[in-house]
Amino acid sequence: MGLLDLLRKMKGGTQGNKELRVLLLGLDNAGKTTILKFLSNESVENISPTQGFNIKSLKTRNWNLNVWDIGGQRKLRAYWRNYYENTDILIYVIDSTDRARFQETGLELAELLEEEKLQRVPVLIYANKQDLMGAASAGELSDLQALDLQNIRGRVWQIQPCSAMTGEGVQVSDVLGSMPRAKR
Repeated sequence: MGLLDLLRKMKGGTQGNKELRVLLLGLDNAGKTTILKFLSNESVENISPTQGFNIKSLKTRNWNLNVWDIGGQRKLRAYWRNYYENTDILIYVIDSTDRARFQETGLELAELLEEEKLQRVPVLIYANKQDLMGAASAGELSDLQALDLQNIRGRVWQIQPCSAMTGEGVQVSDVLGSMPRAKR
């Protein structure tokens, strides 16, 4: 079953435009804002760290996506919980080149997956910066003990290799596209 099918069931069919709340999280410098700008067809040049949040509304098929990009600096992560309510999709972005922070990003993701308000919310994990030398592949990240992705239970999830700068793997269809079956 694809993510789109799952969301249709959750939201009661496909009649008319449906609103989906998408929460875009990850550590600082992972590429969240660059991904959002790419999805919005905006320039990805000269992006500065998010000092709060960005909101964009994207329209596709029968869906209106309200994407909330929340800053990932350590001091801002405590505020993430203020945005969990009514989330339909969680997108978590990992900087695939920042191997020194894989443990930290794994801990943050694990905390998100334990949050009551995010239970059963489908998760798309972007393995970003695949265009850069030394980037860990999506498969390598999936197998890392620091991320513990293989032990995600009770929700649909997928890890997607991407490059926010080139746009490879970062189309709206990837957000709503073919998510695999729920991992058990």
